[in-house]
Amino acid sequence: MTSGSTHTEPPAVEISGLTKAFTPPRSDTVHALRGVDLRIDRGEVVALLGPNGAGKTTALDIVLGLTGPTTGRAQVFGGPPRAAIGDGRVAAVLQTGGLLSDFTVEETVRAVAALYRRTLSVGEVLDRAGIAAVADRKVGRCSGGEQQRLRFALALLPDPDLLILDEPTAAMDVGSRREFWSTMHAEAVSGSTIVFATHHLEEAEAFADRIVLMARGRVVADGPVDQIRARATGSRVTAVWSPGPDEPAPEDLPGVTAVERTAGRVVLTSTDSDATARALFERTAARELTIGSRSLDDAFVTLTAEADAVTTEPEAAR
Repeated sequence: MTSGSTHTEPPAVEISGLTKAFTPPRSDTVHALRGVDLRIDRGEVVALLGPNGAGKTTALDIVLGLTGPTTGRAQVFGGPPRAAIGDGRVAAVLQTGGLLSDFTVEETVRAVAALYRRTLSVGEVLDRAGIAAVADRKVGRCSGGEQQRLRFALALLPDPDLLILDEPTAAMDVGSRREFWSTMHAEAVSGSTIVFATHHLEEAEAFADRIVLMARGRVVADGPVDQIRARATGSRVTAVWSPGPDEPAPEDLPGVTAVERTAGRVVLTSTDSDATARALFERTAARELTIGSRSLDDAFVTLTAEADAVTTEPEAAR
């Protein structure tokens, strides 16, 4: 985990005891956040993960000053979120909205730049967002990826200290996503604090210093990628093997807690991969054994399932 903070500086984001409840007409109260505590230091790159209904967007809306908590407190750079936003210290790249199709890309950036007291130059933000080549193109003729890069350019205008990205690559194909994250890597290297919500686990694993996993309005895991992955207990032992009549069943091997079967291959989840592999070598005709740690996907499923098991209140809605 990287951090650019000192003992005398407040963190980029600090929320404590945060709850948010909605009561739709003729419906039961929906608890979107249930006592969230979170600190993000300056210079960190943090991925906010969770299934639909986890509370990610609600938490980001509060940090952006778009809504207030029911109870608890949210601070950005030591003060109210709206104060930091008014000072140009915070900017966001959201999934949709905010673009006029009849404007060109450059006209859009110039129009938004006029709303600030001071900004980076239009040319610089177009270059940093990777859309200088389409500056004269009408927004309505831009691809989904180009429009999302335009939103990124608009977020860069005030040269913010904190960038918040809510599902920033939702409208992009694989190639566009790769190019977008290449651009974001450059921003991270420059020292910006970046918080992004995503459904793409590979993006979190490749880009974030730290993962905050949310489920049912709570933080259920928080730490470096390797630490979160390790929370999905056990290793994976994979082998080419079709058990014969005189061989033990995969479920009966030492350490095995789960078995997946494909054509001619088994994948064993084991709490003792050495013992499992030894038994395979000594007691079976298995071959081509590999041992590896479980994936971030496994941790995601395991930890959110644990949250589901302990949550009995009405489900979050966002």
